[in-house]
Amino acid sequence: MQNQDLFLNKINFNMENNLKRYWFEFDIKIAFDYPPGIGMGCGVNALSKEDALKLMDEKIFFSINRPSIIRAVENVDLSKLDQNHVIPNMKPPVGRCIWYPLGYD
Repeated sequence: MQNQDLFLNKINFNMENNLKRYWFEFDIKIAFDYPPGIGMGCGVNALSKEDALKLMDEKIFFSINRPSIIRAVENVDLSKLDQNHVIPNMKPPVGRCIWYPLGYD
């Protein structure tokens, strides 16, 4: 099985197990005021939007208030995300996790 097929099978497994893939974009004026990497957005696998927000608050925004969300997409199509920055710098969206940006698991 090729890597891409394995990647897609893992994504399908997540969706079958009630996890949803979320993409959040924030109202950020000065990126340096916030944790590294969230300027483009944040990708989360979670059971619900509320669960995704909780996971972000626990893993990313534990020492600072989460900025206002200007866009939230449930079951985001990965092909619609930035192919030059987000896709090559994300971990496979498998299990309940922060898959973008890297470093918050």
